[in-house]
Amino acid sequence: MTKNDKNENISTSQVLDEEQRVRVLSPGMLVTKRFFRNRLAVIGLVILVSMFLFSFVGGLLTPYGETQVFKIYESIEKDYAGVAINNEFQYMDAEGESFPSIGRAQLVLAINNGETTFTSRDLDYSLIKEGEDFYRIVQFQDVATVVNLKGVNRFTPVDGETFSKELELVATEALLAGEDSFEFEEVYYSIISRGRNKAISRAQDISIATKKIFNTYSEDVVLDYDFCYAAEKAMNEKTLTFEVKGVEYEMELDEASSKAIFYKIDGNNRIEYSLASNININSIEKEFLSIDYREAVLNAIYNGEASFSMADKDGIDVNYRLVRNNEQYTIRKHTETELINVYESPSKKHPLGTDGNGMDILTRLMYGGRISLIIGFVVVIIEILIGVILGGLAGYFGGWVDNIIMRTVDVVYCIPSLPLYIILGSIMDFLRIDPQYRIFLLMIILALLGWPGIARMVRGQILSLREQEFMIATEALGISVRRRIFKHLVPNVIPQLTVIGSMNLGGIILTEATLSYLGLGVKFPYASWGNIINAVNNIYVMTNFWFVWIPAGLLILITVLGFNFVGDGLRDAFDPKMKR
Repeated sequence: MTKNDKNENISTSQVLDEEQRVRVLSPGMLVTKRFFRNRLAVIGLVILVSMFLFSFVGGLLTPYGETQVFKIYESIEKDYAGVAINNEFQYMDAEGESFPSIGRAQLVLAINNGETTFTSRDLDYSLIKEGEDFYRIVQFQDVATVVNLKGVNRFTPVDGETFSKELELVATEALLAGEDSFEFEEVYYSIISRGRNKAISRAQDISIATKKIFNTYSEDVVLDYDFCYAAEKAMNEKTLTFEVKGVEYEMELDEASSKAIFYKIDGNNRIEYSLASNININSIEKEFLSIDYREAVLNAIYNGEASFSMADKDGIDVNYRLVRNNEQYTIRKHTETELINVYESPSKKHPLGTDGNGMDILTRLMYGGRISLIIGFVVVIIEILIGVILGGLAGYFGGWVDNIIMRTVDVVYCIPSLPLYIILGSIMDFLRIDPQYRIFLLMIILALLGWPGIARMVRGQILSLREQEFMIATEALGISVRRRIFKHLVPNVIPQLTVIGSMNLGGIILTEATLSYLGLGVKFPYASWGNIINAVNNIYVMTNFWFVWIPAGLLILITVLGFNFVGDGLRDAFDPKMKR
């Protein structure tokens, strides 16, 4: 054979054939090469990398917060005040006195029955009618007894009381005239028969009852009993001026609308002080309503107008609309109101719009991806740790250890997971567990119910591996049991664990999304893809605001597909029977 013939059998190609590649490449490189040959696996890997970048990097780059609520300002017509024609008695108690509510009920019964006295809680009251729908409630206190001897009245004061000669003269005239009451120095007295004798009783003012509503021009002014009594009396007697505690007041009475304006006289000044009418006007927001505003309302009602305008405190004209319902009115006005920007359509500011809480959906999806992916990985890691430890012990030792662990696996398999999730979710709701702690509890619960499958797989693999020669060698060398299991047996199961873990990740994300959709998983304000879809809880939102739930559903679908593609690719890459 010549030298040239020998060289013909030597390959000069720079490309390794399949046989040479097997000899040169390490096992890890072989698995990697097989994995990247699988197009679906590569697509799955790209999807997962994109999801991680979207969730973790996107959450850092977004200008909005996870729980940031966006608001808008709109002018809407809102109820401003309520107006009602008053048909109920209003009460003003005298200074130092209190007329109880049960007494007020008895007073109405007495008026309806035409009675002038009534009793409440063992206290006797008398009614003095001062005018139309205007009563004075008093209690009488004896000040003197009267004894008639041979036509002459002798007055004996009650202990602690004084009875002047002038009062005796007025009382004597009333007795001779056969009257049962009289007034002296603006004090009302009653003559009451006590057997053969009589008693003179002085009226003690308790309260007044009127159907007029008194309002003040200033929030700082407080109307007292004396003013209200004198003002009501002036309205009934049509007295245009009156005096209370040394202060003079003037009245302008409008009989057509049954309203009166009272002015306080201070030297030459005439100061608006109070407005009285039979119409009750109350601000819904407990805002002080000026007398000018009340007058405008009264004029609009009596003139049959449906709206009126008036300047507010800033001098801006505001239009008010009156809505009538029988004898009641509602005053409405347009108000610049801050509203939560719910279900805003996708825009430049919010590329995927806002949800029912006024939060940016794109930002919520980013933070929700973090929660869903973290839950998936943490649960898989816990499942693998438990499954490897228990499955490794069961497979290596066999016997009673294997029996105990496998029966435990059977018990866990028999636990109905969904009812358990519902029960535990209800318990956490009842205990008001913090949403952050709830996430950790959810991960633990999912892991405690998901490890048996991994334990069975590890046990089966170790049962076949422990009889091989390398394990006999480890036993001959005196290597400890722990090192035999976790240094020699478990590493041989890692390919299968990798495949199962990647496949389980998609299932756990689906489980978390399902539980959150049912309200049993991650709770507001934290976001997960499942509870984002859960926010769409009625058919109207589902059909009209697709941008709220479709993106979250697509992310779940794509992510689970990605994990499944990667799992399939790893399974094929680790398969020793795969064609090289």
